[in-house]
Amino acid sequence: MIRTRSKSLLLKAVLPVIIGIAGVAWLFSSEFSLSDFDRIHWSTRAIACIVLALIFVAGREIGMMWRWRVLCDREISWIQSLRVTLMCEFTSAVTPTSAGGSALSLVFLSREGISLGRATSLSMTTLMLDQLFLIVMLPAVLLIVPGGTLFGFGASGFDIGVRTAFWIVYAVVCILGAALCAGALISPHIVAHWLRLLFSLRWLRRWLPAVEQIGVDMEATATRLRSASALWWAEAIASTFVSWISRFLVVNALFMAFVPLAAQTVVFGRQLVVWTLLTVSPTPGGSGVSEWLFTNYYGDLLGGDLSLALVIAIIWRLISYYIYLIAGAFTIPQWLRKR
Repeated sequence: MIRTRSKSLLLKAVLPVIIGIAGVAWLFSSEFSLSDFDRIHWSTRAIACIVLALIFVAGREIGMMWRWRVLCDREISWIQSLRVTLMCEFTSAVTPTSAGGSALSLVFLSREGISLGRATSLSMTTLMLDQLFLIVMLPAVLLIVPGGTLFGFGASGFDIGVRTAFWIVYAVVCILGAALCAGALISPHIVAHWLRLLFSLRWLRRWLPAVEQIGVDMEATATRLRSASALWWAEAIASTFVSWISRFLVVNALFMAFVPLAAQTVVFGRQLVVWTLLTVSPTPGGSGVSEWLFTNYYGDLLGGDLSLALVIAIIWRLISYYIYLIAGAFTIPQWLRKR
């Protein structure tokens, strides 16, 4: 029975990956071929910058591990926080980014010994910190990158579309951040109240006692968060910024490798736009959408050479997306067996 369920879960995890890869192949089959890699000059500088990009990928994970340790008051080890991080990254890679695969962190935390109610509040807190980063970074980026340059150097339909979509999504991010702040810190009792109402329905009533306990844990966690020290919050925010900035710098390292004359501040600033837009991607892990957006959005920094932009996009996705599919392939079977 357990073995059958494990196989079923693995199949459900693999299916979105196949769909995502098929989407990438369909979108770029007419524009990309392996011969495009022949145009890349693999100099010592390029290889060194690729290594630097991998270091930034590691920095992204270290930041997330650090944050889990801080939020859990160091009740979980570095190994446990690594396991939670990898599972979150894998679920984000195989689910639509608009669905928020990392929200399943509450399940992974609960399996590492954190009560489900507390894990729910901590998961909300991580989402709140992520929204806070995106909200705060926009003014900072606009101080160093003019708005016109941030959204493209021209007034094409694509540039206007990116700008319009970004401001819509950014407004949603601000609203969501306020809602998460209310749920995690200010009014967890309201969230708990609505959960109790929902699970009072006849076909959900069997889980009502568990949900009531979750509500109690959420309120207790909110009390703990409100009373947390300034140092605790400083660590939580710092670890969030380390993770996100490392995520952005991966692309900077790739441009240093293949397009050293590109304006690095523009490359960095546009990552904010890319990742904000990817929060509403309907495809697993943003597959297809991210490559298409990256290729067209960064094309003007490459003199309109879309094939080179696509090569960089593919390398970017290999080390920041597909690597987590491989990690998940090793992590999930062990996780299912033990938990």
